[in-house]
Amino acid sequence: MSKVIVVGGGAAGMMACHAASLCGHQVTLLEKNEKLGKKIYITGKGRCNLTNASDMEVIFANVMSNKKFLYSAFYTFDNNQVIDLFETNGMATKTERGNRVFPVSDHSSDVIATMARILKNDGVEVKLNTTVDRLIIKDNKACGVVVNKKEIYADNVIVCTGGLSYPSTGSTGDGYRFAETAGHTVVECTPALVPFNIREEWVKVLQGLSLKNTAITIYDKDKKLYSDFGEMLFTHFGVSGPMILSASGNIKADKFKNPLKLIIDLKPAMSEEQLDKRILRDFDENKNKQFRNSINKLLPSKLVPIIIELSGIDTDKKVNEISKEERLGFVHLLKNLTMTINGLRGWNEAIITKGGICVKNINPSTMESKLVSNLFFAGEVLDLDAMTGGYNLQIAWSTGYLAGLNCV
Repeated sequence: MSKVIVVGGGAAGMMACHAASLCGHQVTLLEKNEKLGKKIYITGKGRCNLTNASDMEVIFANVMSNKKFLYSAFYTFDNNQVIDLFETNGMATKTERGNRVFPVSDHSSDVIATMARILKNDGVEVKLNTTVDRLIIKDNKACGVVVNKKEIYADNVIVCTGGLSYPSTGSTGDGYRFAETAGHTVVECTPALVPFNIREEWVKVLQGLSLKNTAITIYDKDKKLYSDFGEMLFTHFGVSGPMILSASGNIKADKFKNPLKLIIDLKPAMSEEQLDKRILRDFDENKNKQFRNSINKLLPSKLVPIIIELSGIDTDKKVNEISKEERLGFVHLLKNLTMTINGLRGWNEAIITKGGICVKNINPSTMESKLVSNLFFAGEVLDLDAMTGGYNLQIAWSTGYLAGLNCV
């Protein structure tokens, strides 16, 4: 039986502890916060989308960085095994739209409580409020950690310290420092799955407005970078919601260093010609009404004054006085509501980190460092990221499990 120290009590760290204990090791978990799973607690708006129930092809398709690196991890401990682990330990799950898996209770605290119970049953020693200062590495071998100038020795060290997103949960980049000191390369880290700042002031007026069944396209000058269909949300700073977060995960971070163009199609189910016919019918029914009172069936009420202002049509103009040119311009506006993205929101709002420890330095079959023996890395600290939908937590569970399993 060897001693294993796991640094970080998030998803990857807790799962690494479980796997290492299954192999008969004596496991100690060191967590800098006052409780385990602080980031899990806020995921999925407090509901915790713990994995995705799709088949493995879909899971791999939703991994954005270094998907080939994850073959061993995903096939060693897949999504069905994650669901089974929670179910057999007393936490019922349910599958929702997009095959997203949640606790039946809708409480992320149940995910953390279940993992804590598993660790207790495994005999894992959990030390909270314990910050690791550095790793102990001798003769290119990890042999412990330093906590408050005190050396704690072990046969294996697994680093699961997370990335830089939501720093209030303890993700402050400690693992990157440990890795670099040990000679590893760290790929530049940027916020991912994060809302956009929008330059136009009128966006602030729309704060709180959610649009469903809408299409977006993002351009860098004339080059199309991304398009999607679904749901989005206006905020006090710009735009957020599922489509926007997905866009931020798909577009390379350096593209956001320059302003980008976001075009919203408010009526994607209709062509401009079809939409024009629909508006003509509406206008026909409201011939003597003022323009501002004739488009309420077409748009959410919060959007009406903004669209009228952007159309350039006099708000008091009667519908039967609107020219064909004005009407066609209005139709075009509804299909091409344009705004300027002038950057991403920061780490406090990023769901995940893009970048991290270079996976070329890590053995994908074991999660052990290729540079330092008996040193393992798992979870968000690695240069791995995926789309929303439970895929990032699956990466954490799978890589954590594989690391724990390969301790010797």
